[in-house]
Amino acid sequence: MSRRVDPPRGAGDREEENEAMRRRMGGVGWLAWSLGLWGGAGGVGLSPWEAEAVTAAPVSSPFVYRFHVDGVLDEVGRMEESSSPYWCLNSGGRLIIKNGIGMTIQGDLPELDKWRTRYALTNPLDTDLGAHPQNIFRLVTRSRWEHVVQSVSFRVTKLNMSASPERDGWSGILLFNRYLDVDNLYYVGLRQDGTGVIKKKRYGVYYTLAQTRVFAADVPYERDTTPNLLPGKRWMGLKSVIRTNVDGTVTLQLLVDRQLTGNWELLLGVLDTNAGADGAPILGDGYAGIRTDFLDVEFDDFRLERLY
Repeated sequence: MSRRVDPPRGAGDREEENEAMRRRMGGVGWLAWSLGLWGGAGGVGLSPWEAEAVTAAPVSSPFVYRFHVDGVLDEVGRMEESSSPYWCLNSGGRLIIKNGIGMTIQGDLPELDKWRTRYALTNPLDTDLGAHPQNIFRLVTRSRWEHVVQSVSFRVTKLNMSASPERDGWSGILLFNRYLDVDNLYYVGLRQDGTGVIKKKRYGVYYTLAQTRVFAADVPYERDTTPNLLPGKRWMGLKSVIRTNVDGTVTLQLLVDRQLTGNWELLLGVLDTNAGADGAPILGDGYAGIRTDFLDVEFDDFRLERLY
């Protein structure tokens, strides 16, 4: 098999790329990007000299992370820049670990905080002028997993009533499965409209594979008047299961522990096949992790265990 070799990139090529980036970002965004403040999946990233990068640690199954060591993990633009051997935060500003609990940023950032300044420049709409980088929190493992059970305990402490059009019923708390990159992965989790969902993102396009009502309400979800049907101030458990079958299809399941009593309820199960218009299943291993949208959230007892 021959290997493609791209020709050397000259100054003209780089200038064309820069001009395209200027048009896409606009003046302020371009300034932030050119200064190294534009980074990963929806976030702004860290310049390499701001983080003490460490090598990813080998992990065995089960992998259990209980957030026992206090500290702060800052967002970075690339996984190899992460200062944690287990995690990469590629959006959301900070993962804070305190008193045995992991958490997104809680509340408004101070006006002079570096993340507020950077997000105000690069993504003011989704982060409320930089006050809430946690609106787009993305925490990814540095280890890869294929056939796996993944779970986390969580508690929603606050809803951020952002003006962003991205805050809607589909926002919530979800687990990443087979995360290859920001455009190719599975999501399994709970939405702010009170439903549970299993989704696939393939080449940047979202496909809903299964969805069901989980939390009932006297008044239905509405973005401005009834903006969140997820229970608040209460610890719950969220679990996903993923495995590839002998015929190349992929089985995914969503489970919830509503009172954190160890009583897991199977909410959804779906078979991702090669049929239909939603693209081929995502096969092989990928990263795991946690996504939250427009919420302040606390975490505990993150666990990954291989099925085989």
